[in-house]
Amino acid sequence: MNTSLKPFNTFGIQCNAAQIVNASTTEQLIGAWQSAMSAGHPVLILGEGSNVLFLEDFSGTVILNRIEGITVHETDDAWHLEVGAGENWHQLVCFTLERNMPGLENLAMIPGCAGSSPIQNIGAYGVELSQRCEWVVCVELESGQVQRLSAAQCRFGYRDSIFKHEYQHGYAIVAVGLRLEKSWRPVLNYGDLTRLDPETATAQQVFDSVCRMRTTKLPDPRIQGNAGSFFKNPLLAAPQALRFMATHPDAPHYPQPDGSVKLAAGWLIDRCNLKGQRIGGAAVHRQQALVLINEESATSDDVVALARYVRHKVGEKFNVWLEPEVRFIGAAGEIDAVEKIA
Repeated sequence: MNTSLKPFNTFGIQCNAAQIVNASTTEQLIGAWQSAMSAGHPVLILGEGSNVLFLEDFSGTVILNRIEGITVHETDDAWHLEVGAGENWHQLVCFTLERNMPGLENLAMIPGCAGSSPIQNIGAYGVELSQRCEWVVCVELESGQVQRLSAAQCRFGYRDSIFKHEYQHGYAIVAVGLRLEKSWRPVLNYGDLTRLDPETATAQQVFDSVCRMRTTKLPDPRIQGNAGSFFKNPLLAAPQALRFMATHPDAPHYPQPDGSVKLAAGWLIDRCNLKGQRIGGAAVHRQQALVLINEESATSDDVVALARYVRHKVGEKFNVWLEPEVRFIGAAGEIDAVEKIA
């Protein structure tokens, strides 16, 4: 019997899976995967469904990774956390602040589970997971072999990691190791954070400011379905960035260590006057152009059509081609999101 996936994707898209399994231990996760494989069924491992768009019914087994637990080991210069993949990310941030372990406050209110954070190398307001990650434990599902990858082995990039490449299929993240330095300094480079005094700002003040910014700019998925930032902020190689900035000097831009320049996708979309743009039941959010919302019983086709429209409008105006940050899931698994909206 089909099982609804609507409660398990923050877009609130109605679709079904052949089977949904809760896995609260590594052994349960391995067992569910191997059982589905032996039956010849597709498998999707899901956290909280905060970064996925289901394009159609999933024809196999969806395994909900619900492995929990947080342990802390303290050394002279840092706190070392081992976090179960199924722990809610924002609750983890709150956990660390309540225990006076700063370092994650810029990443407050990012939806999803801890186990999903390395896949995307989540980031916000000047901090990325890669700066706090010490290691990731994953399991090779066919053999049941557990591997611990160092942060360097995870090959973190902008919204990228090894878990989107060699470790995308046949592996599952079961725990994440974080290192929070005791020699904490606030990161105040973005948004309202720039108003705080770096000499006196506390982690709690940073947390409160981030929560305020996210609450005022981003829709609550419990009220209005969405998957957060729909598009990645585009990275331009140095020569293209120079040409772009010559014609658009007012554009927010962030130079990267490798010489490339990151642009603000929301600014590009906004300059195309697309806030409020609607196709079917899907719309561009009126406060934050980077977010596509399920405004009124949207279908996945509505969201895809809107994403394609936005991508082409931005591409025609700026010659910058946006790529989805959201993962697109078809009947048998993840598909190429860029290809889908090209």
